[in-house]
Amino acid sequence: MIADDGRQAMGATGWDYVTPYRGSVEATLEGLHEQVFQELYGDGEEYRDRAELYADESMADSGTHSILDVHRIVDTPAGPGRGDWDYCTLRPLRPERLVHHFGTAEPTPQQFEDAMARAKDPSSLRSRRSRRSRRAEDTTLIHEQELRWTGHYVLLHSDGEPTHVGFFGISGD
Repeated sequence: MIADDGRQAMGATGWDYVTPYRGSVEATLEGLHEQVFQELYGDGEEYRDRAELYADESMADSGTHSILDVHRIVDTPAGPGRGDWDYCTLRPLRPERLVHHFGTAEPTPQQFEDAMARAKDPSSLRSRRSRRSRRAEDTTLIHEQELRWTGHYVLLHSDGEPTHVGFFGISGD
């Protein structure tokens, strides 16, 4: 199955968000979780709060297909097989990949949105080759995502100060 942004996802969905920075990535994620929960379940008919959502066993299998499916920040950018990699986590994009995609270690919100738009553009999608055979310069930002039920974050800057966080990942089944 192909997700709406062109990623091969076998029933999963790719997602991305840009949200104002709240002093830490953890606080920013908490605020975004509350916002997305309200957008998806704010009427209270299915779930009164996120704890009730997470307690629903069917959600553990199918997920929300949103950032609600990732719960924890992991500070190391190491990927699968290279350290602490758990499902339902977000980790920073590696510094060299920031420079690769944005030309700087401190991208702006607009640079992040532009990179996501390029990655979703069907004309920019390359044939899906195995991760090992794909050269680094052939990947788009969304192809940085190596595992389902995980995501990445990018601290975004304006005038040299962090102002937003860009989140992206794949989840749901």
